[in-house]
Amino acid sequence: MRRRKLIWHLFPSYLLITVIALAAVSLYSYVALRSFYFDETADALTARARLLVEQMRPLIADEDVEELDALARDLGATVSTRITVISMQGVVLADSDEDRTIMDNHADRPEATVAMTGDVGSARRYSFTLGQDMMYVAVPVRDDGDVIGVVRTAVPLTAVEEQLRSVRGRILVAALLLLLVATVVSFAVSERIARPLREMERGAQRFSRGELEYSVPVPRSAELAGLAASMNTMAADLDERIRTVIRQKAEQEAVFASMREGVVAVDREARVIAMNRAAGEMLDVDTVSARGRSAQESIRNTSFHEVASIALEGRGPVESEIRLAGEVERILEVSSSPMQNESGDIVGAVLVLNDVTRLRRLERVRRDFVANVSHELRTPVTSIKGFVETLQDEVRGGGNSERFLDIIIKHVDRLNAIIEDLLYLSRIEEGGTETGLVLESAPLGEVLAAAVEQCRPVAEERGVSVELASGDGTEVRMNRQLLEHAVVNLLDNAIRYSHPEGRVRIEVQRDEENTIIAVIDEGLGIAEEHQSRIFERFYQVDKSLSREVGGTGLGLSIARHIVQAHGGTIAVESTLDQGSTFLIRLPDKIQD
Repeated sequence: MRRRKLIWHLFPSYLLITVIALAAVSLYSYVALRSFYFDETADALTARARLLVEQMRPLIADEDVEELDALARDLGATVSTRITVISMQGVVLADSDEDRTIMDNHADRPEATVAMTGDVGSARRYSFTLGQDMMYVAVPVRDDGDVIGVVRTAVPLTAVEEQLRSVRGRILVAALLLLLVATVVSFAVSERIARPLREMERGAQRFSRGELEYSVPVPRSAELAGLAASMNTMAADLDERIRTVIRQKAEQEAVFASMREGVVAVDREARVIAMNRAAGEMLDVDTVSARGRSAQESIRNTSFHEVASIALEGRGPVESEIRLAGEVERILEVSSSPMQNESGDIVGAVLVLNDVTRLRRLERVRRDFVANVSHELRTPVTSIKGFVETLQDEVRGGGNSERFLDIIIKHVDRLNAIIEDLLYLSRIEEGGTETGLVLESAPLGEVLAAAVEQCRPVAEERGVSVELASGDGTEVRMNRQLLEHAVVNLLDNAIRYSHPEGRVRIEVQRDEENTIIAVIDEGLGIAEEHQSRIFERFYQVDKSLSREVGGTGLGLSIARHIVQAHGGTIAVESTLDQGSTFLIRLPDKIQD
């Protein structure tokens, strides 16, 4: 579309405004003058009618029609006005211009109708009797306060219209002269406004070509001067910002290239828009050739594309591990997050890769070590315990020997409990089929009741009461065996660290998205500085007390791993000498 210059936008606008203003003023002036002339004519007719009322009242009261008609004709000729006398029944009693006997009844004439009510009536209309436009004014004739008739005066509007035509011509000539002057002035003003804007346009074009050192001339107009100054300031700021952006881009590219973590950015259609050297090495991809191509074409790994798809679909950040086949299998930890624009729309995704192959190998070695050590220790510990029990039977009543053997048995039992817990913890961390990680919906009350029954002998031995407050009717996704083991560990811990004759209570609660299992005791409590570490392996607040009550230091760590396998969390709230509350939160929906 061909664009017009600014002057041809401003000039027609100014001219149009001027034409509208002149037309409005001219029309208003003409209407005001016309109204003035009509009002003056009506006032004159009213005054004449009032003078005639005084002369005609006696004749109207006596109903002297002949005398009244003769008087109307005489006075009408004298004042150049048509005079009509109308009775209250609308009958024309006298008329200065026409034969009253052939005239219609005037009761329906607007001015006569108003006058019969006691007010002055007026009207402008075409007279079929005289064949021209007329102005009528009717004045009531009163006798002793009662209206007994109407005197109407009328004049043709021909003279008024002629005067108005003359005035209309003069107004039109004046308006045309003013329009001519306004046209010249509008063009000059438009050109004066457009000239500095053209200068600014040329300056903006030079800015767009990168000539940011150029300065736009500053005009004398305050507004345009401010605009020109702002453009010059903008150019200087833009020059500085471009230099800063170039410098920052170089720094970011250097950091991006030197990162040990691999970074891959894809757009909404899963095309690679950025990939650093570390990512190329991890994925065995040429970073230069991959840019702009589809990620599925460049990176041949299904798990990687599934993680990217989740982020592109807006299902939030996701973390996963992928395995890359090759001469040596590599394990990569992938974290993906969606990229959003200012409006919150997803425009791509960023994936961060960490090579955890060595870490996973070390973890596997550690788990294997724990499992092997536990298996190797189990046989000699079992043998020692068997022989010690045999010796106990043989030395019953032998003084200190039996006490020493009891101590040995006690430590062997504790060592055996540690081995069992290590094996159980190793199986959970393996994540294999042995742990029973298949989750299914089941009644929570049954699991809690089974855990309470399993711990009841220890509770009775220590004189501690265990109460199950609620849980019936609640179902959660769980592995019954694992969850029961976690609750048993918490119950056993609460019972062992409760005061004799104390009480342990299990409650089931709800929040917006979780089912909460609360194990509440009234025991020794845990100091605040220990609360963040009690779920670590072998961490014991009071080691001497732990040995006394038979703790291994692994029960809470096992409970934490079981809860995490269910997609939940475990926490503790405790106050010294008042008791502790352990909270297991199991989500309604498990993240796959």
